[in-house]
Formats: sequence, structure tokens, C-alpha cells
Amino acid sequence: MRKLKKQMKCGKIVRAGLSCLGPKPRRDRIVMARERPADSLRTIEVNTRFLEQHPATVLYSSGMTRVLCAATLEQGVPAFLDGTSKGWATAEYDLLPASTGSRRRRERGGKLSGRTQEIQRLIGRSLRAVLDLEKLTGWTLKLDCDVLQADGGTRTASVNGAYLASCLALRQALDDGRLGEQPLVEAIGAVSVGIVGGETLLDLDYSEDSRAGVDLNVVQTEGGRFLEVQGTAEGEPFSRQELNELLDLAAAGISEIIRKQAELINGID
Repeated sequence: MRKLKKQMKCGKIVRAGLSCLGPKPRRDRIVMARERPADSLRTIEVNTRFLEQHPATVLYSSGMTRVLCAATLEQGVPAFLDGTSKGWATAEYDLLPASTGSRRRRERGGKLSGRTQEIQRLIGRSLRAVLDLEKLTGWTLKLDCDVLQADGGTRTASVNGAYLASCLALRQALDDGRLGEQPLVEAIGAVSVGIVGGETLLDLDYSEDSRAGVDLNVVQTEGGRFLEVQGTAEGEPFSRQELNELLDLAAAGISEIIRKQAELINGID
């Protein structure tokens, strides 16, 4: 297993990964009032190469939410791309049975809930938006995101973890000659924002998300362009001014996430 560079500024080395953004979260944050500023992210911890037999794996933790993400580059493309010069990227997402407070039944036999299908498409769309698919000719990048523990923000954590796992898989493919050029053209990040009790908050945990009058999930590129804005009001409608405030808050959070992700990727030998 490769070692990380010692000059990383973001915290201690964890297995083959990195712990970022402060101390480990306390378990009682799930039920307690917010202990961080309204405009701050939850503690992020990233363990890269988490699985010994698959180097392009990332255990991505945001507060108490933990998602295991793997990226695999496989030969072949979907039938609708046969005869073209393009590759593809697609994602699968699932919550493990013990990831929530009560056991969740596994989704089997292709019978996926609407929520699961929506999140899978979100992850796939987000990565495809920053891939030059013509540099993936004949290949499909498959992203697997399994939620080990859910405390809000599982879809945004999955996007972030999938992006990092993709960086590892594509770097390996360039090193071993499967790819001739880097297909990833821009970094991305994702975060949730919402209005809870009249206060605009960044990066909602479950207790906040379940009480939010308005919540948004935002995916954005490093250059500030939006890939996805999913938002809804649970009760009263919200104004354009409130929407702008939420998007500004999300953009600031995503900028910090992308900066931390760059430190991680650049620090891996």
C-alpha cells in the first residue's frame, strides 16, 4: 500500500487516507442541537484505498454519515453507445440494512425505490458532467456507493466520495496504460443546505434535515457552475432571496470541500 506524503496539512494519516476538518464527531450530535456555526461543514474524514483488493475505494465520512465508494473501470459501453467514440459513467447506490435507526430491507431483484433510482442518476450525471467521454472510448466507469451509516446528506456524501474514488481509478488507468489521456476535466463537490427554525444552515445532519422547512442538495463544479440543484419547501414557500442565500451558502461550502479533496488527491503518491 502506498504512503501519503508527510507534508499534508489537513490532519493525521488514517490507514491510507486522511482525516480532515477537525476532531472526530461526537455520536450524540445526532440528537443534540447544532454545536457548530450555521455556515460550517460537518467533520469530514476520508480513508482512501479502504479495501485492500480494490485500490480505487474511499470511505467518505461527513459527521456521522459514512459511505463506502468504489470506482471500477470496465471495458465495454451501454448498447446505445455502440459504434460511437464515447465511454460512459454510471452509478449504483444503496443503504445497508443497519445504516439507519431501524433495520432497512435490502432492495433486491431490480426492485429499486424511487429514491434510490433518483440518487443513482444524480451520482452518474454529476460525474459524467465533468468527464470527457471521448477520452473514455470503449470504457465504462462504474461507481458503487454503499451507505454504512446514515445521518443526513447521504447523496451529497456519495457524490463527493464517488468523485474521489474516480480520481483514484482514472489515475491508475493512466499509470497502467489503459487510458492515454485524463478524461476528468474539472473537480466537483456537493453539499446540502436548508432553513431550520428560520435559520439558514450548511450541511444538514438528520435531525436538522427532518425539521427543515426548506432543504436543497447542490452539486457544483470547481468553476462555480451548477450540476444539480434539488430543492423543496416542506411547508411555506420560500422567496428568491432565501434561495439566493441558500445557494451562496452551498457554494462556499462546496469550495471548501473541493479544496480539501484536492489536498487529498495531490497528497497520494
